[in-house]
Amino acid sequence: MSTASDQHNLSRPIKWSWLFTMAWRDSRRNRSRLFLFISSIVLGIAALVAIYSFGYNLRADIDSQAATLVGADLVISGNRAPDKKIQPLLDSLGDSRSQERNFASMVYFTKSNDTRLVQIKALQGSYPYYGSIETTPAKASTDFKEGKYALVDAALMQQYKAHINDSVKIGKLTFQIAGVLNQAPGQTGLAAGVAPVVYIPMQYLDSTGLLGNGSRISYNYYYKFNSKTDVDKLADRLDDRLDKNSLHYETIQTRKDSTGRAFSDLNRFLSLVGFIALLLGCIGVASATQIYVREKVASIAILRCLGVRASEAFLIFLIQIAGIGLIGSVIGAFLGAVVQLVLPVVFKDFLPFEITTTISWMAVGQGVVLGIIVSVLFALLPLISIRNISPLNTLRSAFEDAPTGRDPLRWLVYLLILGFVVGFSYLQLQSWQASAAFTAALLVSFLLLTLTALLLMRVIKLVMKASWSYLVRQGFANLYRPNNQTVILMVSIGLSTAFICLLIFVQALLIKQVTLSTSGNQPNMILFDIQTNQEKGVLSITKQFKLPVIQQVPIISIKLESINGKTSASLPKDTTADKMRRAYGYEYRVTYRDFLTSSEKIAEGKWIGKAKDGEDIPVSVDERLARRLKLKLNDKLVFNVQGTPMDTYVASFRKVNWNKVQTNFQVVFPTGALEQAPQTHVLLTHVPSSAVSAQYQQAVVRGYPNVSIVDLGLVLTVLDEILDKISYVIKFMSGFSIATGIIVLIASVRISKYQRIKESVLLRTLGGSRKQILVITALEYLFLGALSALTGIVIAIAGSWLLAKYSFEIPFDVSYAPAGILFGLTVALTIIIGLLNSRGVLNRPPLEVLRSDT
Repeated sequence: MSTASDQHNLSRPIKWSWLFTMAWRDSRRNRSRLFLFISSIVLGIAALVAIYSFGYNLRADIDSQAATLVGADLVISGNRAPDKKIQPLLDSLGDSRSQERNFASMVYFTKSNDTRLVQIKALQGSYPYYGSIETTPAKASTDFKEGKYALVDAALMQQYKAHINDSVKIGKLTFQIAGVLNQAPGQTGLAAGVAPVVYIPMQYLDSTGLLGNGSRISYNYYYKFNSKTDVDKLADRLDDRLDKNSLHYETIQTRKDSTGRAFSDLNRFLSLVGFIALLLGCIGVASATQIYVREKVASIAILRCLGVRASEAFLIFLIQIAGIGLIGSVIGAFLGAVVQLVLPVVFKDFLPFEITTTISWMAVGQGVVLGIIVSVLFALLPLISIRNISPLNTLRSAFEDAPTGRDPLRWLVYLLILGFVVGFSYLQLQSWQASAAFTAALLVSFLLLTLTALLLMRVIKLVMKASWSYLVRQGFANLYRPNNQTVILMVSIGLSTAFICLLIFVQALLIKQVTLSTSGNQPNMILFDIQTNQEKGVLSITKQFKLPVIQQVPIISIKLESINGKTSASLPKDTTADKMRRAYGYEYRVTYRDFLTSSEKIAEGKWIGKAKDGEDIPVSVDERLARRLKLKLNDKLVFNVQGTPMDTYVASFRKVNWNKVQTNFQVVFPTGALEQAPQTHVLLTHVPSSAVSAQYQQAVVRGYPNVSIVDLGLVLTVLDEILDKISYVIKFMSGFSIATGIIVLIASVRISKYQRIKESVLLRTLGGSRKQILVITALEYLFLGALSALTGIVIAIAGSWLLAKYSFEIPFDVSYAPAGILFGLTVALTIIIGLLNSRGVLNRPPLEVLRSDT
């Protein structure tokens, strides 16, 4: 029966000043533990603040430097020479005009006799109008236009040990190297590694002899307007006319938008990576708070006996967590402000401009608010159990958990956490579908690791036998006995291990696929742009070097005119038809033959290898292109073959393995249709060594300078370098998750130390030696580290197998040695941290430990 004092206790108002005072007083003895709990989120907050600051600075720099990325007010481009009807318009635009021809070709270093496929840029005029072509010496950026001079990419100069004033042969002409090309407008370090650039004056382009039939050349026109012309409105007015002539435009604003979108996607991806690190820390917060509350049961029960309401006890500890969360968030935010100074260095190969590194107070504020939210949100689950602590707990030996599964507040907290994850991911991805998929992937990963941990705990409990060594049994028992940290450590360490191991496997798969493609009798060298009258001569050189001719394929350039009678002019004018518009403007490279290659098979329809006179020509279309163009069997297609319309119909769809190194085509004609069309040829061969490769390339380039050569051995090296750079970025960002996992590991082990004190003291009191306790502790963390790392590696293996089979469509064949090294490092780190945290118990007498820690 309630008393008057009970009624008064329930009705009295909450004294917030007293709650804050109690929270402060209670925290004095436990601040080291509280800071250890919240340290789990510091690196997650630091990662997000660094990424947010980087994003704000990036957007500001894109706005301020967009003009230097384009180099002009307006750029008009196309992949073929403009029609005479459009040429007067191109000659009349702007107050200052420049032109550029851009194409791939071989360059021959006369001093070292080396050859390399590069991107030739033949320039005329004063471009760039904004920014500059950065060279060594600086005056070479303008002086090279005054004679037969060239600017050669810095990486290329270093690779072939070339120097200024050396000579390079491009086509039929020899150019003197006037300077080293350090940076061109809009060029990134990564792009330079894939396709190094060589600039030459345009007035010598025709003399090189590289503008033959079939040459793939981009035509670029650069304009600067001195008057206050609205360039974007002008470009919009010209859009239809340019589109009809297969030309497209770019302005400073469109480059700003496209660059902003590209790096906004990058920033969102990085934010999600940082968020994963934060979520790992949040698991540590929830686990640590749960154990902290259990240790406080007696104190809370005494407060309840003294008249403190359950809600007030809850608020006292909520204030503690929020306060420490605020401090941890501030520390993480300022650490993130420091980390963001490093990000421009990490991303230097991916950025075509310089990034400023000013502190963004907006990002700092976002980090602090986010830190407080996640601290409180993930601590709520254990904190709400305070409401169930009765004054009778002062008389009980242990805290008996209430049936929390039926507690409606617990389910409300679950919903809040789920809503927070979905909402935050939506802010990054701007798509409810993508955010739901991200949340689902996280839930599956967390649940998989949690269920694995619970299953392993259950299995260990069942298989452990009394006949086993006492020390081994004690070490195993620590994994499933009350207050164990098995689940939390498996989730945090397992996810971190899976993340980095998956990266290692995927990189190895891609590199191995290219390596296999260039081994044995597989083609490892491709010669293209071979003219019909050069075919016999190139074939003769190949035979002189006793190299096999694996494939010899004709290639014809065609354009799509209509699909079932509908042309590009019939498409809607809005952006919904942009993909189809590009399909009509695209120049397709096709071939003709009467057989299927090993990299393709018929998915639907019937393969027809020979055309019949007087009938529509049957063509076979790649199934992915068919999906993009929404084609069906027997659809009528009209192609423009060098000015001649050709009526065709879709006879079959092919499934093409584009990962295989050989000539693959989106459209294949039968024999008897294109033999008389202007064409170039491709030859695939296999060279046994780098020495033979160099000699063979020199012979081809000397005899036929217009022929371009792709050395797949060099491609492998470049691919390896690209993947190294990408993996460096991902490893840098995943480092936050790994470091957070280590901190959670340390925090969890430190927390478990307080739980294990009485057990260790009891063992010491019963005569257990220091060595025995050390062995038990080492075995516990050996099993824990091994199970965590093994689970993470298994998840990485499964993930990389799925990627190999369904995304890359390549055989799954990886070396497990790196995973073994990662496994060993994880296990060793877990054991070392566990043993270091046990020193306090091992090095002091049992009574002293009990007095100081309990």
